[in-house]
Amino acid sequence: MTASVIAIYLVITFGLGGLALALRLPPLVGFLAAGFVLNAINVEEVPQLDVLADLGVTLLLFAIGLKLDVRFLLRREVWLTTSAHLVISVVLGGCALWLAAVAGLSMLSGQSVQTIALLAFALSFSSTVFVVKLLEERGESHALYGRIAIGILVMQDIVAVAFLTATGGHLPSPWALTLIGLWPLTRLVRKIWNRLGHGEMQSLFGIVMALVPGYALFSAVGLKGDLGALIVGVLLASHPASAELARSLFHIKELLLVGFFVSIGLTGLPDVPTITVAVLMLLLLPFKAAWFVVLLSMMRLRYRTAILAGLSLMNYSEFGLIVVSVGVSVGLLAEAWLVEMSIAVALSFVAAALVNGRSHLMVEKIAARLPAQNEQRLQPEERPVDAGDAEVVVIGMGRVGSAAYQRLTEYYGMRVLGVDYDGALIARHAAHGLRVLEGDATDLNFWNRLRHSESVRMAVLAMPHHGANVRALDCLRESGFSGTVASVARYDDEVQWARDNGVDIAFNVYAGAGLELADQVGRVEGLGKGEPDTSVRSDGNSDDDGARGGA
Repeated sequence: MTASVIAIYLVITFGLGGLALALRLPPLVGFLAAGFVLNAINVEEVPQLDVLADLGVTLLLFAIGLKLDVRFLLRREVWLTTSAHLVISVVLGGCALWLAAVAGLSMLSGQSVQTIALLAFALSFSSTVFVVKLLEERGESHALYGRIAIGILVMQDIVAVAFLTATGGHLPSPWALTLIGLWPLTRLVRKIWNRLGHGEMQSLFGIVMALVPGYALFSAVGLKGDLGALIVGVLLASHPASAELARSLFHIKELLLVGFFVSIGLTGLPDVPTITVAVLMLLLLPFKAAWFVVLLSMMRLRYRTAILAGLSLMNYSEFGLIVVSVGVSVGLLAEAWLVEMSIAVALSFVAAALVNGRSHLMVEKIAARLPAQNEQRLQPEERPVDAGDAEVVVIGMGRVGSAAYQRLTEYYGMRVLGVDYDGALIARHAAHGLRVLEGDATDLNFWNRLRHSESVRMAVLAMPHHGANVRALDCLRESGFSGTVASVARYDDEVQWARDNGVDIAFNVYAGAGLELADQVGRVEGLGKGEPDTSVRSDGNSDDDGARGGA
């Protein structure tokens, strides 16, 4: 392998990823296309690409574990939905494939019932990598539908481990029992973690924990390595710095996952028969999503939550490739099915990215056409939000949002309501006397309900992800909210976008931090008269109609 081969990989991957971005598609669509293009032009394979892909998936699952509440897996809408959907997918998916075989589809003709059931089982799984990446790009992995989708994916991973164990012809090593010792080990490791600071040592610590006691140790005792990374992440999740560690690994993980998506496209080139079967598999995707929607609605979730979760899970999983490879190894499937499944997985990613890229307002319109739900019978998180007499609603109660809440209440004497979708964060704020409710600002119904509260005259969008603030703004406009809108941003182009799209107050959080620091110095030195003017324009300079720096 030469440097020129790597250069070709990088140029094609970057170029097609950029093209997808220009077309307002997720970059991963371009990465998948890059794999097909590299395969088509017969570029030399890069063996290290699979290693990078495995590292990316392992870090991804470790990061999921850092943010996962295991108790959430015990909720009916997670474990029962996963179980029921798996049974329905195998039965109905198997029937659909059998009918295609009866109709004379060449690759399915003459296949046994056992073979067709194995294919339907492979198609029942959704991709953990794709879904989590999608949720992180939206900033909605903590939203109710995002937590449900991740919970279902984790349950599917557990089923996957059971399947691999059963088909591998051997049980895990007796040494697997020693994994119980991971719990006291992670208690000890926490003391080391406390001394690592906030720099590169913390990031390196996360990588070591994911790959050594996670992936390597579980693989050594005959269990799925990336599942080990997930479990180690769960054991470390209660540490105060877990969210910071997940953020520090974010860009490393994202870069490594590029290799995963390119490798999916490299698995094979489609021909006419392959495309025919892959299209048939794609036609099953809407039914896969629909059954998730039906089951989650039966679990007393709102249609919007059920539809968003169903659409995010509307794809096929890389685990399907593992199932098919097992089928090939035991003689149930022809080797051609590996290429077939690879194409189906890749095309399902493209289809799901197209649908989910524009899903929120589309979901609102679909949900509005469905029969009315009794709101009092919904899950507690799904019931209407009462804004009371609040004048200001602060969306996103992280560090910036909570600072804005306290400034507006303590200095300006305004009645403020905080809104967030992180239950643990809400509980912490409630313990300190803050009024914070659970809600989703990207939900059009949320803003429709607030619109009917005459006292609310200002909305502050303080979510850390610009994309989430953009979608919240769309919902605000759609609901007819006529009050003042303020939004925070981290970059100047995001501030400019907000101003160009009608946001009344667009504020750069870094500019605010600098002003607050200067104010603190001035107070210590006894400089200035009265309360300083901390209002700024989007470029960080003073401006009469800007946002207060203390917020």
